[in-house]
Amino acid sequence: MSGNMKLTLKVWRQKDAQSAGKMVTYPAENISPDMSFLEMLDVVNEGLIHKGEEPIHFDHDCREGICGMCSLYINGRPHGPKRAITTCQLHMRSFKDGETITIEPWRAAAFPVIKDLAVDRSAFDRIQQAGGYISVNTGGVPDANSTPIPKVIADEAFNSATCIGCGACVAACKNASAMLFVSAKITQLGLLPQGQPERYRRAQSMVAQMDEEGFGSCTNTGACEAECPKEISLTNISRMNNDYLSAKLFREEEVHHTGE
Repeated sequence: MSGNMKLTLKVWRQKDAQSAGKMVTYPAENISPDMSFLEMLDVVNEGLIHKGEEPIHFDHDCREGICGMCSLYINGRPHGPKRAITTCQLHMRSFKDGETITIEPWRAAAFPVIKDLAVDRSAFDRIQQAGGYISVNTGGVPDANSTPIPKVIADEAFNSATCIGCGACVAACKNASAMLFVSAKITQLGLLPQGQPERYRRAQSMVAQMDEEGFGSCTNTGACEAECPKEISLTNISRMNNDYLSAKLFREEEVHHTGE
């Protein structure tokens, strides 16, 4: 595509979680196809500020698909029309000149709107705090090769650990379920020898915290896996369910939520 683009944006504007929001239409002119989606929003915001209007609030940080901060629902899909990328990796050449683009925040009761397109995802942090850790022995650091781990196990744990906690899985699910996120965090530790001491307590604690935060139940439709920018597998949910059921049947412990 050559030449700059003229687009129409329909953007969700909302003062805070307690206020009613609405869609507001903005023109986006002189947009280069090589811009990222967030750079396009920067250009629009510069125009709004120049006119003395409130800029559009949205989350961002690294802009390299690593941090998981960018979280926009674009034309009815988390992170936009391309698979396996985050919003910051989406370029404007993915859209047509003259197109109308609808931009919304993540829609979930557990992700209240902070302002406009920015949402509060601290529920994920509290789930991590409930059990996303391993025991650490004091003293010298053990040799890296002293605990052999089969490559297939190491690869599976690494694949689970690529989850960046962006929340696209929640946004894609009609029940706003966080099962893919929680299962990835449980699996990345539970597959490795270092994660065994807390394995079953971890599953109990993190699932209990997930429920307390108000996330919905798994729909089994696979929308979370399809929209995940890191392509986290549904297999993780099966592993989590296995550990959770084993914990409830054979190793149940009293768990305390982070809010207590």
